[in-house]
Amino acid sequence: MTSPIRTFVGGLEMYRYAAISLAGKFFYLTLLVAPLWVLGLFALEYTGIVDGFNGGHAQVTLIGIPLFFIGVFLGLRIIASEISGRSLEIVYTVPGGCERVWWVKLVAAVLILLPVEILLGVGVWFFVTKYPLLALQGALQGALFAMVLAMGMSALFRSEIGGAVATALVLAFFAFTSGFGSVQTRFSPFYNPFTLFDADPETLLAHTMQNRIGYFLLTLAILGLAFMRSNRREKLLSG
Repeated sequence: MTSPIRTFVGGLEMYRYAAISLAGKFFYLTLLVAPLWVLGLFALEYTGIVDGFNGGHAQVTLIGIPLFFIGVFLGLRIIASEISGRSLEIVYTVPGGCERVWWVKLVAAVLILLPVEILLGVGVWFFVTKYPLLALQGALQGALFAMVLAMGMSALFRSEIGGAVATALVLAFFAFTSGFGSVQTRFSPFYNPFTLFDADPETLLAHTMQNRIGYFLLTLAILGLAFMRSNRREKLLSG
């Protein structure tokens, strides 16, 4: 086996082990969330329980909700699983520092999220409703924000449970202030411009860019703070 191929295979194996540490040995079963979710949506529409979905529902309701939950679950596991598993001391001995481990687990989490979103996007498109393809970007960005927020909160409270409660409170605040999607505010991670059919196009574009760029920068900031927290070895190992 040539060196580039060996390196590629070794990289895949590394990310596979990282995915196992995040979601268990059968992490690939996460993919089942997509067909089950789409089947549920189709059943709700077919039986008339829900009076039809449209493209405006795609970013949050149809695609974003399962991605949010998966993102939070994976984010809680990135750092806090090492604390609860009492393997944090080993992480600090890894060449290159603990950040190298966190980056590998972050990439593995994204590699779990992406196939789920692709399956959700295809399923919703063919079995529920057509939608603007940019809704996929909004759904993924929201899920990544939730994942990084959960990662930071679990590192702050040194616990998956504590991180989950804090993350739920933050996301619940945004959900309540946006009326669970009925009020679109560009300061919310749930901001969905595809429901604003009568808005001025220039204003809508400006607000959408502010939201997307703002949450991209906010996600990077929270990620940086989480890494800073993880570098405080005595804090994380105490208690």
